[in-house]
Amino acid sequence: MWQNKSRPNKTAKIPYAYKADADDPLVLIPDPDIVPLVEQAMDYLDEGHSSRRTANWLSEKSGKTISHQGLSNIWKAHRSETSELLKSRKKQRRKNAPKTESEKRVKAAKRKRSDAKRVLTMAEKKIAKLEGKDASNPVSDNLDFNAVPKSTQEIVFTPNPGPQTEFLAASEREVLYGGAAGGGKSQALLADPLRYFGNPAFVGLLLRRTNDELRELVWKSKELYPKAYPGAKFQEKASQWVFPSGARLWMTYLERDEDVLRYQGQSFSWIGVDELTQYATPFAWNYLRSRLRTTDPNLPVYMRATTNPGNRGHMWVKQTFIDPAPANKPFDARDIETNEVLVYPSNHEKAGQPLFQRRFIPASLKDNPYLYDEGTYEANLLSLPENQRRQLLDGDWAVADGAAFPEFNQKDHVIEPFDIPPKWRRFRSADFGYSSYSAVHWVAIDPSYETLIVYRELYVSKHTGRDLAKAVLEAEIGDKVQYGILDSSCWHNRGQIGPSIAEEMIAMGCRWRSSDRSAGARVSGKNRLHELLKVDEVTGVPGIQFFNTCRQIIADLPVIPSDPK
Repeated sequence: MWQNKSRPNKTAKIPYAYKADADDPLVLIPDPDIVPLVEQAMDYLDEGHSSRRTANWLSEKSGKTISHQGLSNIWKAHRSETSELLKSRKKQRRKNAPKTESEKRVKAAKRKRSDAKRVLTMAEKKIAKLEGKDASNPVSDNLDFNAVPKSTQEIVFTPNPGPQTEFLAASEREVLYGGAAGGGKSQALLADPLRYFGNPAFVGLLLRRTNDELRELVWKSKELYPKAYPGAKFQEKASQWVFPSGARLWMTYLERDEDVLRYQGQSFSWIGVDELTQYATPFAWNYLRSRLRTTDPNLPVYMRATTNPGNRGHMWVKQTFIDPAPANKPFDARDIETNEVLVYPSNHEKAGQPLFQRRFIPASLKDNPYLYDEGTYEANLLSLPENQRRQLLDGDWAVADGAAFPEFNQKDHVIEPFDIPPKWRRFRSADFGYSSYSAVHWVAIDPSYETLIVYRELYVSKHTGRDLAKAVLEAEIGDKVQYGILDSSCWHNRGQIGPSIAEEMIAMGCRWRSSDRSAGARVSGKNRLHELLKVDEVTGVPGIQFFNTCRQIIADLPVIPSDPK
């Protein structure tokens, strides 16, 4: 029985199969055009048909979309007392309910597996949309609900929900999946090219630094690939997989920079590197990009890498993938030497447009329930020295040996931007450079705990005092900045004729106070920053935090070396 309903205001959501009364918009009445279709859909459900397919049918017939879960909720609300199927399911659920702790853990694991399947389906739809394919599943007028084919295929790999699924669905040209140890990175790297093994034009390259390190990947691939593609063969001598379609995946090593010459003249549509930070420089990664190409317009080209923080290549990997943008956000690829976006040259039809995008997807041990739930691996990581523990357990890229400010931790000190209340006091600080970079930071003071919030930064080079003043004033339009602190050396006359750098800026209306350069000022300033970086035991908040848009200071602060003097 469909009863009238009410809603608290005229903008409140209207339930499915209802509409607002013409005389009183707060009263909701059953929609006579949709209710009969819903009743028919519930009849289908009573007969045991798929709720997903039935919801698709109802959405097409009524012209109003409803999810399978929404239809199920309506069905249970209207027919829980009359539907024999619902009654039997309820009885069966009671009977099958887990009784022991072991049974409860098994059920929880199965639920995670079911959630992962849903995430995979969403990822596949996203991929189809990005590739320009039609991911919809329209239902025709003549749909035969009795003719529902059942899949007989075995599921050989299901990604863990979260970062592993996001990595497999990523559309950026270059993606790094990195962070904590045990996050399922290597398995994801093996699974990523699976979708292309049916294309005869596919040629892939999967690398580790040495053959010994490669061995475990080969073992894992032998467990996965033949199940996904029966007839796939691993040629031991050539160290490559050959698939029934003719697709090939070469699994080999790249130990030294000069080893890239082994791939000179070859082309690959997919290149993967496991443990990227084992390479001390970006030379190999950059060279391999020149091997990335395909003659098949339906075959995309990608470079994929996995790694943990630390090791010899920590800094260049961090500069390439971590520093330019917050985690999980795509960004235009940059040259790590100049920090300039890589763009097409002036004589190209795409002149000035970014060449491609990159993305960093962080991993944590918790993202891999098979290792995390067992607990032993986590205990092993917890036993490591602090820096190694932060890198391998927390996936912390801000850790650097010999750092001046080891207290800095992205988890505590980096926050999402928010609208700063106009009443908060604001100031700025600057360190001037011409050949090197000038750095300007804007800071607001949270009156609740007197916490400093660094909310904006400006890094520019080859700017005179007047140029920098103009850039600063443009950046803070709308701000009420009370004062600025500038390096005291900017008041010195450095042999030039005319006003000093500071005087030039002040004449432009960009006012500053001189920083303290008295004896012991640098040490006391450093000690003050140590205090600000500490997390207060009562509030749980440090004395200084940074918007995640302030990429340069977030990158620089953790790696400033300690001065023994």
